[in-house]
Amino acid sequence: QVQLVESGGGLVQPGGSLRLSCAASGSIVRINAMRWYRQAPGKERDLVARISSVGSTNYADSVKGRFTISRDNAKNTVSLQMNSLKPEDTAVYYCNADIILWSSRGPASYWGQGTQVTVSS
Repeated sequence: QVQLVESGGGLVQPGGSLRLSCAASGSIVRINAMRWYRQAPGKERDLVARISSVGSTNYADSVKGRFTISRDNAKNTVSLQMNSLKPEDTAVYYCNADIILWSSRGPASYWGQGTQVTVSS
């Protein structure tokens, strides 16, 4: 089984920065795409950023130029550097990864538990 462990959430003032990290563990053969999602109260879970196995990235329009997704394939981690944070960035942030395990025939999508990011003065 896969476990995705997130860290880095918290309270930050508008204009501030946070760095979220997520580490995947288990009998992992390969991790394909890794993603960060967020879900604000009363809203659906939205894709924030995606990074492929070779490092190509995609971002939601709302975070382009402010957020940067990165990964360390050797450590099976994905990070989200969040700069110039706005109150509307307040949400629970979830990491997600497409992972192939030794016990599986193909990739499956796994989710972290989520970490709260609150942007407020």
